[in-house]
Amino acid sequence: MVYGWAMTDRFEIFLVATPGLEPALCVEAQQAGFADAALVPGGVTLQGGWPEVWRANLMLRGATRVLARIGGFRAFHLAQLDKRSRKFDWRAVLRADVPVRVEVTCKKSKIYHAGAAAQRIEGGLTSAGLTVAPDAQMVLKARIDDNLVTFSVDSSGESLHKRGHKEAVNKAPMRETMAALILRECGYVAGMPVLDPMCGSGTFVIEAAEMAAGLAPGRTRSFAFEHLASFDAAAWARMKAQATPDVHEARPLYHGSDRDAGAIRMSQANAERAGVSAWTDFQMKPIADITPPDGPPGLVIVNPPYGARIGNKKPLFGLYGAMGAVLKERFQGWRVGIVTSDNALASATGLPFVPPGPPIAHGGLKVRLFRTGPL
Repeated sequence: MVYGWAMTDRFEIFLVATPGLEPALCVEAQQAGFADAALVPGGVTLQGGWPEVWRANLMLRGATRVLARIGGFRAFHLAQLDKRSRKFDWRAVLRADVPVRVEVTCKKSKIYHAGAAAQRIEGGLTSAGLTVAPDAQMVLKARIDDNLVTFSVDSSGESLHKRGHKEAVNKAPMRETMAALILRECGYVAGMPVLDPMCGSGTFVIEAAEMAAGLAPGRTRSFAFEHLASFDAAAWARMKAQATPDVHEARPLYHGSDRDAGAIRMSQANAERAGVSAWTDFQMKPIADITPPDGPPGLVIVNPPYGARIGNKKPLFGLYGAMGAVLKERFQGWRVGIVTSDNALASATGLPFVPPGPPIAHGGLKVRLFRTGPL
């Protein structure tokens, strides 16, 4: 007898979000065809099978990782957890030749020692002929909440912000997943011109160009689900082929500039690897020299220095003030989005921001997105 519930054709899928951007991820998932996507603490849930797990990894730009909830049971003490773990149908999902690592969290439960719980679950895995290793790439997550044990497999592997084609990054890079959701929060839609005047390694510009080109964010990387018992290589190949558009040459609509020559070289190399060099234009210039590109108004999006790790913020007030003056003078009709950890710095721009959204976790800091309507 197998205790609890185990994998069926449809199960719960959990999309992990950047803290503060859960609502934006929920909207993206719904618009991507996951109609039952629902907002929950920490991310988004939806129902589906393994094809939906694959498609979420391949297509969603804002998810940090995709967890497949493969089953569970009630357990009120360690002996019960041990017994029921040994009866669970692990081989329906996990492969004997792929080592697995167990991560446990306990909350409001009679089982409160995560290490001891992990040992019992590992015993169940090894009794099923599976290999447990502390450095394994395949991760089985067990959440024990109110005495209910829920098992999830991390189907992504490496965090989904690692698209597979970005090598060069600057000191404080914005993760691609976060950049994609911030673009959405600013009202970006494919075809809208974008300018980032402090482009760093080009993340905002490249994300916008990929979205316009219809390129799947996971198209050039591998995933942990490819090493599960449920994986169907032929079906996966078909899904990837259907998600690969014929990218036509386009005049640049996506512009980045930076005063640092190294940043421009990084951005150009990253855009080339991403296959969007024909859609992007990067130029070395300071903020004082930026002008709107030809064409209709679009979005200026910028992640400027915050001074969070610099003792003296005074020079940054001048930088933000100068940036705001240039945007107000030259970018009539454009929308502006600025990411910063300091409300006073945002105010220094003098731009007419709408009330900012919730704090967003970024590099150990809490930042906010400050947005305007058309200037």
